[in-house]
Amino acid sequence: MTTEKPLACVCLPLEPELEARIEISCRLEQVSWAAPLEELIEAVRDAEGLLISNRLPIGDELFAAAPKLRILAGVGVGYDAFDIEAATKRGIAVSNTPDVLTHAVADLVLGLLFALSRRLLENAEYVQSGGWSQAARPPRLGFDIRGRTLGVVGMGRIGRVVTARAQTLGMRTLWNDVFSELPDAVPQSEYRELRDLLRESDVVSLHTDLNPTSHHLISADELGCMQPHAVLINTSRGPVIDQVALTAALEAGTLAACALDVLEQEPPAADDLILKLPNALLVPHIGSATRQTRYAMRELAVRNLLAVLTGEPPPTCLNPEVLG
Repeated sequence: MTTEKPLACVCLPLEPELEARIEISCRLEQVSWAAPLEELIEAVRDAEGLLISNRLPIGDELFAAAPKLRILAGVGVGYDAFDIEAATKRGIAVSNTPDVLTHAVADLVLGLLFALSRRLLENAEYVQSGGWSQAARPPRLGFDIRGRTLGVVGMGRIGRVVTARAQTLGMRTLWNDVFSELPDAVPQSEYRELRDLLRESDVVSLHTDLNPTSHHLISADELGCMQPHAVLINTSRGPVIDQVALTAALEAGTLAACALDVLEQEPPAADDLILKLPNALLVPHIGSATRQTRYAMRELAVRNLLAVLTGEPPPTCLNPEVLG
């Protein structure tokens, strides 16, 4: 007597070799990542596993419609879009894909810092628009990175790598976290309360997750603590910053510049004022956007999915208490 394989629903494109790995142990059903929630709910009614982007909100409405669901395997390090409490109540494991994107995000942070410090975009535009050929007035000078103070908010995996790399560039580093004592904090980096860090730093880089306590962690009051020449970099989550307050600070010149990989609304409205500001460098949520890193994220999500469906502990479970 044969036992039917569990159904795994996959809501983003996978490489053929990853699909083949799933099909060894599961029946595979592909659903478009752009499908409306109603279509996704219908697709998972008999599913025991769901592999999906971490940007799609998943909560109790879907869980209630999928009584067999055992694993929600997210692709991405963030998990604020998933209702983990509701999943836990129903015995559904939830996983993410940390670690594999740490260096890609850290690369982007340093890239954004270099772009801000040397005014790379302004100078490229100056050349491409004919300004250099016409001996027009060049963009303003940038600033040296060496000797500046970097404040890192969130001393997790990415925050630690960014801190260590900044030190090799000759930067003094400070850090803040919900935990004021971390045994794995980077040596020679000094802890500061948040507003003290903001006051002392020339560059502030945000690396916190999004939760009720970090929502608008950087608001008008915190921005008011920063030095007028300082720059702010955010590669964590958009709502960690009060974007209206940030826009006002950039317009008023009380903050020199920002570089954002994430916004409060993604994609932004076409008339969002921050899109028009010359001192706001914006990129479209590309922290993990390299071929190698995105593959590693999908591969880890597949491992999480298959582990639960074959009775093994998943590598990166967010609610291990449901595993029994």
